[in-house]
Amino acid sequence: MALAVGFGAFGAHVVEGILTPERFDVYQTAVQYHFYHALGLLLIGAVSLYIGESTWFSRSGYCLLAGVCIFSGTLYMLTLTDTGWLGAITPIGGVAFILGWVFFAIGVAAEARNQV
Repeated sequence: MALAVGFGAFGAHVVEGILTPERFDVYQTAVQYHFYHALGLLLIGAVSLYIGESTWFSRSGYCLLAGVCIFSGTLYMLTLTDTGWLGAITPIGGVAFILGWVFFAIGVAAEARNQV
């Protein structure tokens, strides 16, 4: 979460005047997804404490972490270094985000089924 705040502040105070508006929009997308999924990681941790540890929750957390690193990380690098080939890797991070949320939903559903 702190890294998302740091990247957001860096974007607002340093790179906004340097990047083109299009590239800054991409940077902002990276920051937004970083924030959303950092909050998701906190949610997974809180649910795990409340419900109990689960393989599905672990998988979910690993996928969200990988998604932040790959999706947001490649967008940060793409905008700051203009390394075009990184754009081809970014969707892998998006898939990791999707899998993370699917695994979380499966974990919650499995736990709800066990409680009945």
